[in-house]
Amino acid sequence: MITLTLLHPSKTIPLQHWSFDNDAVIRIGRSLDNNVVLYSAVVSRHHVEIRPSGPNWELESFGANGTYLNGKPITKTSVSDGMVFRLATSGPQIQIRIVPDRPQSAHLASQTLNTSITSEEHHKKETITTYEVT
Repeated sequence: MITLTLLHPSKTIPLQHWSFDNDAVIRIGRSLDNNVVLYSAVVSRHHVEIRPSGPNWELESFGANGTYLNGKPITKTSVSDGMVFRLATSGPQIQIRIVPDRPQSAHLASQTLNTSITSEEHHKKETITTYEVT
C-alpha cells in the first residue's frame, strides 16, 4: 500500500491522507479526473503521476510550475519511503509512505475485520482538497 499525506504549508503536520493499492497509478492535480484533486493556482490540471516500477515506485512531474524534491526541480525520480515533494515552489507538500505487501494470511484477517465497511466507502479514491498559500 502507498499512502500520500498532504502536509501543512509551513509545518510538517498532516492535513489529509490518501491510500492506494500497490498496483495503482496515482494522478495528482487540479482536474477532477485525478485520484488526488488539489485546488491551488500553482497546481497544474495533471501535475504529477506516481506509478509502480517493478518492485519500486516512480514519480513523474508534468506540472507547468514544476515539482520539487529537497528544493530541487525534478522531472522523474524513484520514490523512497518518507520522501516529501512539493508541487511548484510554493505549492502543496506531499509525503509518501510505502507499506510493503502483507502476507496473504494477514490480508485475509484484515478483510474479515473490515466487513462493516461498504464497498463504496472502501473503493472511494477521489478526494477534493482546497489548498491556499498564505
